[in-house]
Amino acid sequence: MDDSQRAFFVTSITWHRVPIFRVEARARLLIEVLLGYRDQGKYLLHEFVVMPDHVHLLLTPAPEISLERAVQFIKGGYSYRLRKVEKIQVWQESFTNHRIRDAEDYERHCEYIRMNPVRARLVRDAGDYAFSSASSDIRLDAMSQGMNLSFPRSA
Repeated sequence: MDDSQRAFFVTSITWHRVPIFRVEARARLLIEVLLGYRDQGKYLLHEFVVMPDHVHLLLTPAPEISLERAVQFIKGGYSYRLRKVEKIQVWQESFTNHRIRDAEDYERHCEYIRMNPVRARLVRDAGDYAFSSASSDIRLDAMSQGMNLSFPRSA
């Protein structure tokens, strides 16, 4: 399988759709976790948005890591860190995913993620939503035209 077949659009929903990420500290912690595992080389992070009751990600797992394992790092790592502060159930058990087929599919999903807060009427401009790759100065991992990917060495 070539690397272009390893990029995924992932959605994970909170437990009973409780809007736990309306609390800024919780949303910021999730972004910290996303960036931490990305920096460890577990996956490339292309886009993300943390909505009040769900998260959308566009990521490419490292070659030796399955998509399920990458999502387990994120959801489990977040739950573990949040439990140090408060004891709440965070996630529904599963997640949905869509394998990115080509550059057009990739761009369509990037746009979907960036515009999610606008469609939900949380902001008028995607750049105004604080918990999204559209608004931040966070370094994201780009997909090249040929969708060839390079990973930092795993820790």
